[in-house]
Amino acid sequence: MTEGLSDHHRRLAQQKREAITSSATALFLDHGYAGTSLARIAEAAGVSKSTLFKQFPTKAALFQAIVSESWKQGSGHAPTPPPAGDLRAGLAAIGRRYAELVGQPRMTALFRIVIAELPRLPELGRMQFQLGKLPYFDSVRLYLQSEHEAGTARVPDPESAANQFLGMIANFVLWPRMLLTDWNPAADETDRAVDEAVETMLARYATAHHQ
Repeated sequence: MTEGLSDHHRRLAQQKREAITSSATALFLDHGYAGTSLARIAEAAGVSKSTLFKQFPTKAALFQAIVSESWKQGSGHAPTPPPAGDLRAGLAAIGRRYAELVGQPRMTALFRIVIAELPRLPELGRMQFQLGKLPYFDSVRLYLQSEHEAGTARVPDPESAANQFLGMIANFVLWPRMLLTDWNPAADETDRAVDEAVETMLARYATAHHQ
């Protein structure tokens, strides 16, 4: 009975947390980070101020949570790179996962908030980079390094290669959304963009017998 009650409380706490971060993201977009108070977020999320403060004692802590959660996958965890040994399959898995991630409306919202507030609050940009983009980027860099060490690819500069691969995908999936409100490519178009990025990487980095 106690365990069941604990599970219920955990689910309830998670639902409130999601309501808070969702409401905060919408308010930050509409009114700006500086123009949005924690009290206003609590009201929009339908929770008490004490509940909000218990989870997020400061607005910075709340924004950190939005960044971290936006860059995580559906499992709630940072992505785990695929095992080395099949460069095509590994890149395809990473590419589709990344396209799904940056294609989410919450990711577009996060980038818009950061860009709008950057001149006044550069620390928001640092949070976005250090808590979100950098850890994700490092997971891809380490994957490419592991393929290099396994002999399936020749990647002397994994950092540059990771930038190239993720950039090709983001240039189709994410960046047009920042300027075009109706940009919403179909799943097959996104898959084709990922496949083209994979083929480009294979042509550049795969060893002859692994292309």
